[in-house]
Amino acid sequence: MILKDLHIEKEYRNLKCDVISEFYIPVLSTAVKYKRAVGFFNSAALYEIAIGLKNLASNKGKFELIVSPRLTDEDIKSIQLGYEKRQEIIEAALLRDFHEPKNKVEISKLNLLANLIADNILDIKVAFKLDAHSAGIFHEKMGIVIDSERNKLAFTGSMNETYSGLLQNYESIDAFCSWRDEDAERVAIKEYAFDNLWDNLDTAMEVIPFPQIAIDKLNKYKINDNEALFKSQDVDVKPDQTSEFFRIPESIELHDYQIKAIDTWMSKGCRGIFDMATGTGKTYTALGALAKLSEKLGNHLAVVIVCPYQHLVEQWVEDIYAFRVKPLICYSRYNWKKTLARMISDYSLGITDNFCVITTNATFVTPAMQNELTKMNGDFCLVVDEAHNFGSKKQIACMSEKFNFRLALSATIVRHHDEYGTQRLFDYFGDKCIEYTLKEAIADGKLTPYYYYPVLVSFNEEELHEYVEITDKVAKILKKVPHGDDLPQSAERLLIKRARIIAGAQEKVVKLKEVITPYQNANHLLVYCGATRVESLYLNETAIDSDDQRQIDEATSLLGNVLGMRVTQFTAAEDSRQRELIKEQFSKGEIQALVAIKCLDEGMNIPGIETAFILASSTNPKEYIQRRGRVLRKAPGKQYAKIYDFITLPRPLDEYSFQSSIQAELSLVKREVERMRDFQELSENPSDVTEIIRAITEKYNLYLIGDEYERVE
Repeated sequence: MILKDLHIEKEYRNLKCDVISEFYIPVLSTAVKYKRAVGFFNSAALYEIAIGLKNLASNKGKFELIVSPRLTDEDIKSIQLGYEKRQEIIEAALLRDFHEPKNKVEISKLNLLANLIADNILDIKVAFKLDAHSAGIFHEKMGIVIDSERNKLAFTGSMNETYSGLLQNYESIDAFCSWRDEDAERVAIKEYAFDNLWDNLDTAMEVIPFPQIAIDKLNKYKINDNEALFKSQDVDVKPDQTSEFFRIPESIELHDYQIKAIDTWMSKGCRGIFDMATGTGKTYTALGALAKLSEKLGNHLAVVIVCPYQHLVEQWVEDIYAFRVKPLICYSRYNWKKTLARMISDYSLGITDNFCVITTNATFVTPAMQNELTKMNGDFCLVVDEAHNFGSKKQIACMSEKFNFRLALSATIVRHHDEYGTQRLFDYFGDKCIEYTLKEAIADGKLTPYYYYPVLVSFNEEELHEYVEITDKVAKILKKVPHGDDLPQSAERLLIKRARIIAGAQEKVVKLKEVITPYQNANHLLVYCGATRVESLYLNETAIDSDDQRQIDEATSLLGNVLGMRVTQFTAAEDSRQRELIKEQFSKGEIQALVAIKCLDEGMNIPGIETAFILASSTNPKEYIQRRGRVLRKAPGKQYAKIYDFITLPRPLDEYSFQSSIQAELSLVKREVERMRDFQELSENPSDVTEIIRAITEKYNLYLIGDEYERVE
C-alpha cells in the first residue's frame, strides 16, 4: 500500500477523531521515510504509534526527528559565553528532562526508544535558537512522510509528539498531499524547511546530534529487540471492544484495602459507596470494580461515568485507556449525541456487547443525555465521582432505576448542611463498601504526614460590617425555606459573597508576606487564593485600579516582584497543555511557587506540593478535607507537608470584648475553631495548635460540648 491509497483528510482534530488509528498508523505503515520536527518529545508518544513504526521498520524505513531541549535563561546565558560549553549544557538540559520509569510500561517505552536508535531506524537531533536572549525554544511542529513511490505527505499543527499532544489535549494537524495540485507547493516548502534544519543550514537555529550521554542513559533500559517488543499485546493502544471490557493492567497492583472494597461492592449486588480519602486511589478502585463486574457478566456491560468537571473527565479518560477501554466523551467540546444514541441502541438490541460513556454533571442532567438514557435496556452501571456534588434535586431526579449497578466515589460523601441530599445518595447508591479515612491513609503511608500552622487574621471595620449584614440577610431567608428544599438562589448568592469576604480579608496578603518570607529560596510551594478581589498593596497602583485587584494577582505580585521568587499562576485560564508544563516545571523546582485558585477543590493532581499557604480557608468540611488530602499526595522525596491555614476572626483577639460580640461573629469563630481542631487532630504538632485554640475559645467563652464548641454565658 502507498500513500495515494489512503483517504487523507484535510484536517485531524484529536478529540474529534482517533488520530492515532485514523492518521498516524496508516500513514506510517506506508512510509520509507518519516521526518518530524516537534517542540517537545517523549518516549510515551513514540509508544502510542508503535504499530505504525513497526511497519516503517519492516519497510526498512528511517525516522528522522528534531526535538528541543528545555533551556532555562541561565542555560542560554551560559551558551552565549562560549561555544565550548554548549554541548555539556544541552546534555544537562536533556538529562534534566529525563524521568526514571515508574513501572513496566514506562520501561517498555524506553526500551523501544533505545532499540530504534540502536537499529539505526531512529535518528534524533537537537535544535535550539542561536541568538536567544531569553529561554525561547525551537517550537516547530511539522512532519513529512515519504512512501516507496516518492509520494509525500506533509502535516503541520499544534500537536507535539507526546502522550498528551496525541491523546489528551484539544489540538489539530493540517495535512497536505504532493499528488494534490493545490497541496504540492506546500509539501515542497515543508520538506525544504525540514531538510535545512536537519543539515544545520537554518541561520536562526543550531542543530546538533543527540548527545551520546543521553543515548547511554536510554541504553540502560534496552532489554529486548524490536520484534519481540512489537509483538507485545500492550503495544496496541486502541482498546478492542471484542477483548475483555475493563481489564486491570499488569502495571497496576491494587492495595489490600482496594481489593476489599471491590469484594464488598460485589457482595452487595454491585451497589455502594467508596468513601476514600483524597489521594488513596478511588479511581483505580472504581475501575478495578468495573473489571470485576465485567468479568462476572462475560464482558456484557455498559458503563456511564459522571464527573463534576471537564478536566476530571480528561484525567479519568487516561486511566480508562489503561484499563483497555476507549470511552465516548460527552460534554460541550465534543460531538457526542448521535454516537451515544447509536451506542445505546446497538447495545440494547444486542448488536454490541459493551460500551463506556464518560460525562460531566452538567451534561448528564441535560435533556439530550437523559432522553437517550431512558432508552437503555440491559446491564448498566452508573459511576459518579465526587458524589457529594451529586445530591441536588436536579441530579437526584436523573438517578434512573435502569442503572442496576451503582457506584459512588467521594472523600466526603456527607453533604454540608443537607441531610436530605445526603440521605438520597445513600438511598440510591447503597451502603459504604469502604471508609478509608485520612488518618488511616497517613498511618498506612498512602499520604504524607503534615505539620499544621494556623495564621490568625481579622476583618477590618468595613469587612466586619458587611459580613454581619449578609449573615443577617441569609438567616431571614433560611427561616422561610421548607425542610429538605434546596437553598434559594438569593441565599446562595449571599453565601458566596460572604465566603469571598472571608477569603479576601485584607490582612491575609499582609500576613502572607510575613509567613512566606522564610521560604523565599524554597521550592514546591502553593499559595491557595480565593476568587475574590482585594485592595492592592503590591501591584502598580498608578497603572491599575487598586480597588479592583484579584487576590491571586496581589499574591503573585508579592512573591514575584517583592520577594523575587520564581512564581506562576495556576488557574482555569491555562489550558491542559500549559498546566502539564507548569506542573513539570514545578516538580523540578524551575518554578518555586504556584499561586492558584480552585485547584484543590477541582481534583487537580499536584503531588509535589510540600508547603501550602491556604488563604481561601473554608468552613465547609467537604471542601477543607479534600484540600488537605490533595496537599498530602505522595511524591518522590516528599517526607511530610506543611500547611499554613489562614484563620479569619471577626476582630483581633486583643480588641475583643465580651459585650461587643454578636451571634454572627460567634458562628464564624466556632466554624474556624472547629476546622483548626480537625486539622490539629492528625497533625504532627498538635500541642502547638492547642495553645492557639485555647486563646480563642477563652476570649469568646467557648467550650467543647460533645463534638461542637458552644458559648457559655
